[in-house]
Amino acid sequence: MLVINSANAEMPQKGGTLTLILPSEPSALVALATVAQPVIAASAKVNEGLLTYDYNLKPLPQLATSWEISPDGKRYTFHLRQGVKWHDGQPFTSADVAFSIDLLKKTHPRAKSTFANVASIETPDALTAVLILSHPAPYLITAFAAGETPILPKHIYENSDVLKNPNNNAPIGTGPYIFEKWERGSYILYKRNPNYWDAPKPYIDQLVVKFSTDPTVRSLALQTGQADIGYRTPVALSELKRLQENPKLVFETKGNNYSYSVASIHFNLDDPLFKDLRVRQAIAHAINRQALLNVVYFGYATPTETPVAPGLKAFHSNKLSPYQYDLAAANKLLDETGYKKGDDGVRLRVTLDYNTFDDTFRRNAEFVRSALARIGIAATLRSQDLSTYATRVFTQRDFQFSIDQYANLYDPTVGVQRLYWSKNYRPGVPFTNISHYQNAEVDRLLEAAQTENDNSKRLQEFQQFQDIVQRDVPDVNLASPQFITISNKRVHDHSPTADGLEGNLSSVWVEK
Repeated sequence: MLVINSANAEMPQKGGTLTLILPSEPSALVALATVAQPVIAASAKVNEGLLTYDYNLKPLPQLATSWEISPDGKRYTFHLRQGVKWHDGQPFTSADVAFSIDLLKKTHPRAKSTFANVASIETPDALTAVLILSHPAPYLITAFAAGETPILPKHIYENSDVLKNPNNNAPIGTGPYIFEKWERGSYILYKRNPNYWDAPKPYIDQLVVKFSTDPTVRSLALQTGQADIGYRTPVALSELKRLQENPKLVFETKGNNYSYSVASIHFNLDDPLFKDLRVRQAIAHAINRQALLNVVYFGYATPTETPVAPGLKAFHSNKLSPYQYDLAAANKLLDETGYKKGDDGVRLRVTLDYNTFDDTFRRNAEFVRSALARIGIAATLRSQDLSTYATRVFTQRDFQFSIDQYANLYDPTVGVQRLYWSKNYRPGVPFTNISHYQNAEVDRLLEAAQTENDNSKRLQEFQQFQDIVQRDVPDVNLASPQFITISNKRVHDHSPTADGLEGNLSSVWVEK
């Protein structure tokens, strides 16, 4: 595993431009109704959170300067920063906090479960917001980062169709950067906020966000200086060793631990073929994770058989799937279903969807296609951009199975529950219960873990959940990738917190 730390801290220099390159163009600039990584990366530069977090996920002030949690875990009191203004000059108040959390519960793919226990929000004065919970939520204090729970301007969104509000593409926030323009298909431009509450930050004069779905283009941009920084391993993994020899580039793994991810095959359980457990079991038996680790990830990942990433060490189950790599078992199961091989060796023809956000999605899809061919399943790959993919899979439900990657974030209640909780099957809302998986015992365990203050009991509930999901196979979990930020050596202090480049980038500076 690659771990190369950036240079020691120096006195920041003011001025200059930072160019960040992303693996795809955002579909919006506010993380209101999607958890797509390009949107999160863009959103947090303008719309901040109540808190940010150190590398150990200890909360730190952002729009809230201090906070208290009642002994019973059912009352969270946030004291807000004085004198903060929205970019249009309006004052930031507790009304914005209450409005934002209520709104996110309705529109955000994860917020429905994250804030499920928040019964009401009180605003006793302009600088105090109090979350009243119906039951404890032991994970909640870690949920207030900018990319996960952006605080939005009530005066811009109220009395409007929030999903069609122009602010989603031309945002007003409290953050260190003011939105300037979005040249579709090319770049987004942000200018320094001269009235930012954390003066003298930000240090740079402007932030340019470029995007390319081609890892070769991103690699060349970083090598030639057309881009200064890229996150979540912005280049082809096969290129990493060669690029480490470039003295102009710095590699960093810090700033990626707020959001561990798992790549998976997800079945549409409404599809007649994949309703059959034996077919799903056969596909699980056909996947050699160690081979996938080498072929797809070049070793820059950790295999996982459960949806809880190994990075979440306390929660992750080390139990093996009951469906280990075994081609004979896979073929036997398919024989039992009645899907016999034809003269061409093919039993079934299926379509496997993937989006183009990350090159590993394509490589995973190609690996799975090859693996399935060995058991007589001919898979046609269908690629699409993130917006088209989300519409097809989550709105139209027009897919058989898909390859994707989902963030666990800092706690399984936030990042994992949404994919398996039957109450989070929400057609039209991306990155929710994609399989339409339903299991009453899984629902019970997930809901119990939402409110359990006894950590040992909570860990046991998640272990039991993983056991059931492994048996039911609504998906086949593959690997948890290692994310690496690559930057020009003249870029400093880009990832001082756990959310790294998905944070507000207020501390970054560029050496002249």
